Amino acid sequence: MRRVVIMGAGGRDFHVFATVFRDDPDTQVVAFTAAQIPGIAGRTFPATLAGPRYPDGIPIVAEQVLPTLIAEQHVDEVVLAYSDLSHLDVMHTASAVLAAGADFRLAGPAATMLRSSKPVVAVGAVRTGCGKSQTTRAVGRLLLDAGLRVALIRHPMPYGDLEAMRVQRFASLADIDASDPTVEEREEYEAPVALGMVMYAGVDYEAILRAAEAEADVVVWDGGNNDFPFVRPDLMITVVDPLRPGHEERYHPGEATLRMADVVVVNKVDSADPADVEDVLAAVARLAPTATVVRAASPVTLESTESLAGRRVLVVEDGPTLTHGGMPYGAGTVAARAAGATEIVDPRPWAVGSIASTYATYPGTGAVLPAMGYGAQQLADLEATLRAAPVDVVVSGTPMDLGRLVDVGHPLLQASYHLAEVGRPTLADVLAQHIERWRSGE
Repeated sequence: MRRVVIMGAGGRDFHVFATVFRDDPDTQVVAFTAAQIPGIAGRTFPATLAGPRYPDGIPIVAEQVLPTLIAEQHVDEVVLAYSDLSHLDVMHTASAVLAAGADFRLAGPAATMLRSSKPVVAVGAVRTGCGKSQTTRAVGRLLLDAGLRVALIRHPMPYGDLEAMRVQRFASLADIDASDPTVEEREEYEAPVALGMVMYAGVDYEAILRAAEAEADVVVWDGGNNDFPFVRPDLMITVVDPLRPGHEERYHPGEATLRMADVVVVNKVDSADPADVEDVLAAVARLAPTATVVRAASPVTLESTESLAGRRVLVVEDGPTLTHGGMPYGAGTVAARAAGATEIVDPRPWAVGSIASTYATYPGTGAVLPAMGYGAQQLADLEATLRAAPVDVVVSGTPMDLGRLVDVGHPLLQASYHLAEVGRPTLADVLAQHIERWRSGE
């Protein structure tokens, strides 16, 4: 009996367990470890999801205790099952595991991808914050406009009650509110649902996929971070980011996600240096030489046309993009500057509680406020930070409605962004060759 630990962040780790280990009589998963997301460690993966071989469930512990865990639990193998890690960090982790006496493993697509009875379009990226979400929305809209029923399946964000989150279906804002989601979940769910798409998420992706298939002609996989899909795609679209040239081949599993691509969307060509765009295109030609390349911009608009010149502006940005995504700013900053803002106020002197801790954990975060909200206390800390900052206006670059959750204490302007292809081919061109076949049920 091989004793196994799965390293995760509350997402792929549970899926790897379900597809590779849950029913394997020759292995015993002794623990999950947790990283990246606050509040994951200290819980138990419940017996109702773990299955009859695990009547007490499986503990979830902090990643920092892994060497001790390997020794005390006589662990034979450690499986890395989360995303957006540099290749260097992956090998540092592997080295620590090997030094502690265990084998190190990555579970790949063949072992973990589910098969669907319906056509599947998967959208992934090489890093968090590349523009995957607006690409997914564009794909879903094109399929809906073609008369196809679409179900989006979102990469897991199971940060709450895991049993209650086994299979989640969102078709309205009320559905989202009822699930008591985190800010990160709202950032991914609200916009597609507002466009008329049905979104699924949760923990048990076999059950999620079967539920989605029952009401869809085409399933769209909406990836998280830079992960590869949980469902085998008929068409794999990968988004790359020339604002971070070179990252497409420096991060796990983003490089694999790029190498798997049928279509590569080179996003943000309107804001990136042309030389960086060319460098990324050269990397795409090396790593995914048969992929169709779509160039795209990610134009940002602000809901108000008034100038922000001379006003003190605080910018709130998508949390994961700033934290493990490593970006110093996002769409809110772009929108504020385009509106004439010259004084973007650094919120760090007014950060309290868990928000201050986030800055300490991710010191590369720029003079913007990450929209962290992984629980009531963190939302309260976010609100207190916003209200304390001496500013004239707050610009929100997060895609969810921040004003519904917290009282920011200042006028609030929403920045929004969408995918806008540049030249040909477009996503419509790419999908056209598939849509007629899918309409006929082939």
